[in-house]
Amino acid sequence: MIRTSLSRRSMLAALASLSATPLAAQSLGRPDVVIGWTPWSDAEVVTKLVARVLHDMMDRDVELTLADIEAQFRTLSRGEIDVMLMSWEPGLHAAYLRRYGDTLVDLGPLYEGTIGLAVPEWVPADLISSIEDLRRPEVQEALGGRIVGIDPGAGLMATTRDAIQQYGLTNYTLEEGTGPKMVREIALAQRRDAPVVVTAWRPHMKFALYGMRYLDDPRGLYSGASTIHARANTGFPERAPDIADMIGRIALEITDIEEIMVNAREQGIDKAVQSWIDANTAKVADWQR
Repeated sequence: MIRTSLSRRSMLAALASLSATPLAAQSLGRPDVVIGWTPWSDAEVVTKLVARVLHDMMDRDVELTLADIEAQFRTLSRGEIDVMLMSWEPGLHAAYLRRYGDTLVDLGPLYEGTIGLAVPEWVPADLISSIEDLRRPEVQEALGGRIVGIDPGAGLMATTRDAIQQYGLTNYTLEEGTGPKMVREIALAQRRDAPVVVTAWRPHMKFALYGMRYLDDPRGLYSGASTIHARANTGFPERAPDIADMIGRIALEITDIEEIMVNAREQGIDKAVQSWIDANTAKVADWQR
């Protein structure tokens, strides 16, 4: 089965010492794999896609544990979760990898992504085309001195805090929130035909829905293309080599992930994931070879 939880800290702390003895762990109810995830849209798609393949096609018991990104790295290093599928490397999550990397195993790259500050298509390029434009008084007034962000522990937020200092944007407020809240802010701005600047990443459906474009970053603070890796705790590949090997063979394109995101608006995430699997049987079979 596929289970979900918000926190497993108390029970999994007791089970962590049993990670090398799967029969003992299973006797206390530990699933075959516990996957941590944060509610970023690309992470939700990839996590639920992998969970569906493991459950439906490999007959594995899967649990998905929702946590912020720092908690994922921390609990992964302790063996309290087994896998995470959203380590942006080399730059975005470098601080977490420096702190916890010695206790983690790299299962390999899953897909590529990009980050930056972005505006929707209705914001004129002659008003805002570069992060430097945000310093202009008329631009700050039009934006209400706001940059719409996501959860405070995200690497993208740390980079944006640095950008605020480096570009002299200290009169702006970086608003904390979530990925879904950010999308609602863009939709509200669309109804008002108003400008908005958000912390952005691809893959994400907002690029298809709202014609988002990244602002130029002359200082190069936002990295170019990142590679999103699967990371596991050190004992997991030996305990579940078939799962680790399957995850290591996954290769997705940005268009694959954004297709699922857009379809999920009509079908819901579970049906959108299943529709993509049905349309890509050869690719999914290759992951399981």
